[in-house]
Amino acid sequence: MSKRVLITGGAGFLGSHLCDRFLNEGFEVLCMDNLLTGRMDNIEHLLQREDFTFIHQDVTNYIHVSGELELILHFASPASPIDYLEMPIQTLKVGSLGTHKVLGLAKAKKARLLLASTSEVYGDPLIHPQNETYWGNVNPVGFRGVYDEAKRFAEAMVMAYHRFHNIDTRIVRIFNTYGPRMRLDDGRALPTFMGQAMRGEDITIFGDGSQTRSFCYVDDLVEGIYRLSQSNFVEPVNIGNSDEVTILDFAKEIVRLTGATSKIVFKPLPHDDPKIRQPDTRRAKEILGWEASVERNEGLKRTLAYFQEVV
Repeated sequence: MSKRVLITGGAGFLGSHLCDRFLNEGFEVLCMDNLLTGRMDNIEHLLQREDFTFIHQDVTNYIHVSGELELILHFASPASPIDYLEMPIQTLKVGSLGTHKVLGLAKAKKARLLLASTSEVYGDPLIHPQNETYWGNVNPVGFRGVYDEAKRFAEAMVMAYHRFHNIDTRIVRIFNTYGPRMRLDDGRALPTFMGQAMRGEDITIFGDGSQTRSFCYVDDLVEGIYRLSQSNFVEPVNIGNSDEVTILDFAKEIVRLTGATSKIVFKPLPHDDPKIRQPDTRRAKEILGWEASVERNEGLKRTLAYFQEVV
C-alpha cells in the first residue's frame, strides 16, 4: 500500500510543486484547494494519474478524508500581499479555522502534520539575520497583520496540539520563494518586475529600494520541506536562501536579464513593509543537512523562461 499525503492549497504555486515531489517519492497525493488563489493549470498535468486526487474544498469547513493518511501538509492560504490585503477575512480564517480543521484530521488519522508558516511571523525584524528563536516585531492591527497574525496563531495552535494531544507536527518558516507557476499578477516583487519588464513598462519600486529580501528558488524550498517532513524535529525551521539583495539591485538584475529598456520609478513604501529579510538557516543545515544550492541568476533564467512560455 502506498503512503498517502494530503496537501491543502495543493493547486497553488508551492503546493503544486509539493504534489509533484511527493508523487515522485512514491506517495499517493490528495490535493485539496478551493481555488481562491490556486489554479487548475498548476496541476493539470497530474489529473490523469491514479495516484493523484483533486478535492475542490475550502479547508475552513469540515474536512472528511476516507482511508489512512500518513502526512498532511497545510499550505492553504493567500500568501502574496495583493491577495491577503484583498482577502483579509479569508486569510485569517484559513490560518485559524483551517488550521484547526487539519489538526483535527491529523488527530483522527494519527497523521503527521507540517504547517507552512512564513518569515512574516518576524514582522519588521529588529535582529538580522532572523533565527527561529526570535519572537518578531509585528503590528497586529496593521494591514499586514491579517497574514502575520494568522500564521503566528497557526504556529501556536500547532504547538498546542503537539503538546496537549501528542500530534506529530512540523513547522516550516518559508522565506521569499520564486519559480515557475507563480502568477504574474500576485503582487510580489519578482513576478511584478518581470511582468513590467516583459511589457516594456516602468519597474515600480516601493520606498527607495534599500530594503532587502532573500530569494529562494522553488526546487530548493521543496527539498527543504520534504526533508523536514521526514525528520523528527518539532521546533520551527527557517527554509530560505541566505543570499540577501536590495530590492533596487534586484530590479536592476531583472532589467538586465530581460534585456528591457524599462526605467525604475519609486513610490511610497507601504505601511509595515519589512526593511530587512534574511534567514538564519543554521538550524536547517544542522538538522536537515539542507542549504540552498540554485544560484539566483540561474533560478531567474528558469522563471523568466516559464513566464515567456505562458504569457
